[in-house]
Amino acid sequence: MQSSLSLRQMSIPKGLGYLTIMAPRNLLYMRSNFLFGSRCWMIRFSAEILFKSVSFRLFSMKCDNADSEPLENEELLNNLLTMGVDVDMAKKRQPGVFNRRGTNEQNLKTFLLSKGASKEVIASIISRYPRAMTRTPESLSYRWDLWRRIVTSDLEIVAILERSPESFFRSSNNLNLEKNIEFLYSVGLTHKCLCRLLTSAPRTFSNSLELNKQMVEFLREVCLSLGHNDPTGFVRKIIFKNPFILIQSTKRVKTNIEFLQSAFNLNNEQLLALIHGPGAKILDLSNDCMRRNYTNIKERLLSLGCTTEEIRKFVLSCPDVIFLGEKKFSDKIDCLIEEKISISQIIENPRILDSSISTLKSRIKELVNAGYNLSTSNISLLSWSQKRYNAKLKKLNTRQNVVLGN
Repeated sequence: MQSSLSLRQMSIPKGLGYLTIMAPRNLLYMRSNFLFGSRCWMIRFSAEILFKSVSFRLFSMKCDNADSEPLENEELLNNLLTMGVDVDMAKKRQPGVFNRRGTNEQNLKTFLLSKGASKEVIASIISRYPRAMTRTPESLSYRWDLWRRIVTSDLEIVAILERSPESFFRSSNNLNLEKNIEFLYSVGLTHKCLCRLLTSAPRTFSNSLELNKQMVEFLREVCLSLGHNDPTGFVRKIIFKNPFILIQSTKRVKTNIEFLQSAFNLNNEQLLALIHGPGAKILDLSNDCMRRNYTNIKERLLSLGCTTEEIRKFVLSCPDVIFLGEKKFSDKIDCLIEEKISISQIIENPRILDSSISTLKSRIKELVNAGYNLSTSNISLLSWSQKRYNAKLKKLNTRQNVVLGN
């Protein structure tokens, strides 16, 4: 007699699926020719099952029928094609929407048309964020009214949705949105600042209210610990400079602040000026990335003959360079040096590294052709706005033509 009850699994075809029977080997014996029509059975019982409790599932059913898989909503597909939606794009973005039986594409279209959106814009919104079709008319209307507390017109909201439909449709929790708006107003953020948050970092309003409160309280504590007596103004400045700060963790921001203070040997006043000024943006970086990029910058500039103090001033005057990874930083430095621009010129004008390599190369070529000597002249125009740069280039070309007698 076996000491334990063993199970045999048998699969019997049933339609397009199969039925799985789990039974103890020594409880049920079926002659091999049973399936071929024999009437003979033999049932043997183990005495063990009379005295021991046996725990097993006698039957387990697995249904793999093709009919059980969700089918695409044909009516929805037809509606979307009629509306001009890029169905292939929408399926790639959020395929699950197309298996739903209850969608509101027609209500969505009617609602957005009433707010001034064109049919083309509506089609584009659904193509890029098909989950928008799952929102009810009541939810849409409520959310729109909440956005109007920040955005001054319906057409402005339509323009935002055209650029980033996710910002409006990502969450359906209108109560959370309302609480966050009220809270952010209560901590002194201006209408302009909230509008910036809504357009640049809409996830701020999808955060739980508690998370936003934690970050605001943390920033206030940082302000007071550094000897500043206006925590409200401090919080407002940081959030305006870096609209993504509220969707970061307090741990990340705290670690980055500590790194900046130790790496650059800053006193409280200097640190305060940095983190709610030009250094606010880099607080988003992971601490590992910040350390690694700063180390790369330091090593490369030291290899080019810069002093530690020059490097310190260079980074503090333009903290955004810490966003540049090792390859991108080195490639930009190499591009400039190849064009006879000295490292001392680069150190004095760190903003030129904000420009892409292709922009740097094209501007350098245009300036050289216009007779501009980059090795002895101001190179800051390499980072000027396109409008300002074009005006300067036009003057240089005019002067060059006069010199050449054209």
